[in-house]
Amino acid sequence: MNRLRIAIQKSGRLSEKSLELLREAGISLTNGSRKLLSVAQEFPVEVIYLRDDDIPQYVEDGVTDIGIVGENEFVERNCRVDLVERLGFARCRLSLAIPRSDSYQGLEDLENKRIATSYPLILNNFLHERGIKAEVHVINGSVEIAPSIGLADAIFDIVSSGSTLISNGLKEVETVMRSEAVIIANRNLGEEQQGLLQDLRFRIRSVLAASNNKYILLNAPNDRLEEIVRVIPGMKSPTVMPLAEAGWSSVHSVLSEKEFWAVIDRLRELGAQGILVIPIEKMIV
Repeated sequence: MNRLRIAIQKSGRLSEKSLELLREAGISLTNGSRKLLSVAQEFPVEVIYLRDDDIPQYVEDGVTDIGIVGENEFVERNCRVDLVERLGFARCRLSLAIPRSDSYQGLEDLENKRIATSYPLILNNFLHERGIKAEVHVINGSVEIAPSIGLADAIFDIVSSGSTLISNGLKEVETVMRSEAVIIANRNLGEEQQGLLQDLRFRIRSVLAASNNKYILLNAPNDRLEEIVRVIPGMKSPTVMPLAEAGWSSVHSVLSEKEFWAVIDRLRELGAQGILVIPIEKMIV
């Protein structure tokens, strides 16, 4: 049987989250990331572990069928592959930063300045689109130290919490793009590989949908039931069942994580009681 070959970063947070996602999708691997290749038993998948910046090229060349990689690497490598799924984790941003003591009024302040980065393509495109001419220095490694050693006037790099910038005496002045983990695919997958990819995406979407939603149960006074149902429409509509106590009903629904607390506060205002919140393991939509 043919297998779907997946490229995953060989170490780091993105690697850990990618392997966790596969496990939650019912795909366990025979050995860990210290090996070059891992094979799944329950699903026709094998994983090859690579440097993150190599993954787009391996996918384009057909060495692997798909890859899980940061969107920033996908854009920077500019390979002929397709982005087929956004995964919602490993979120970060690519930003311009300057020494904390420098003033900044706008992009024009970067005119003719030296900017150090590991992402020259993204940076050059951004500057070109805005008519800014700057000297871009390509650095692989600790970009954030470039201003302090006199190599550059500014940097362009990945920012997560911003603590690395602060510890190096820098401040973020422009966000150029936002990034997250994505699945990229070779553009010439065979029919069998296409089918396996669709099956894998279905499993992953079920896991992601579950992580982004909560199942809630609550007791609602019947005289406020119509208002409560409007607050929590659910996937189609809430399940409403009468309670043994007259004048009350049990309401079951699904809430998005993003709107969870605002909805809970509104439900309490409407007289809902005994609100239970239950995590969802899988969600088939």
